[in-house]
Amino acid sequence: MKIVIRGDKITVTKSIKDYITEKLGKLDKYFENPKNIECKVLIKVKNIDQSIEITVPTSKFTLRAEERNEDLYSAIDLVIDKLERQIRKNKDRLGKKYKNIPKFEMNMEFDVSDDELEKEIIVKRKNIDMKPMDEEEALIQIEMLNHDFFVFKNIDEDCVSVLYRRKDGSFGIINVK
Repeated sequence: MKIVIRGDKITVTKSIKDYITEKLGKLDKYFENPKNIECKVLIKVKNIDQSIEITVPTSKFTLRAEERNEDLYSAIDLVIDKLERQIRKNKDRLGKKYKNIPKFEMNMEFDVSDDELEKEIIVKRKNIDMKPMDEEEALIQIEMLNHDFFVFKNIDEDCVSVLYRRKDGSFGIINVK
């Protein structure tokens, strides 16, 4: 796997690079040809927390995980475990969807324990009437409802928008055209 490591407000030392490379090597067994996969790693420092974000784009989907910890090496271990769990947990879905697709990068020849096979099912479905509004009114609505996201018909952009609360408390918006 090709690994691109970048540090934000931190100097990435050789020992950190070596540790990340060694740990990401655990994921090679899940790819048919890991040498063709480019993995992007971003290490950030905020106050005493150190976070690591790993993104593994493939031709069909993107694996992504992020972890935060006071100890960078612990965060690295946690994020690698999280990525491995994502792959193992979604093996059946990936296999069904992409089994007949040529050049699919994943190696599906691994066993999954019963613990990892927990079924994710949709337990609630909700229909909403979208009232046309501007972003300012949507901000008021998300605050009043105390939700993490709010879907609305954006009159300024003439599209459906999703307003969401970010981890740092600020807001982001996704426009669906």
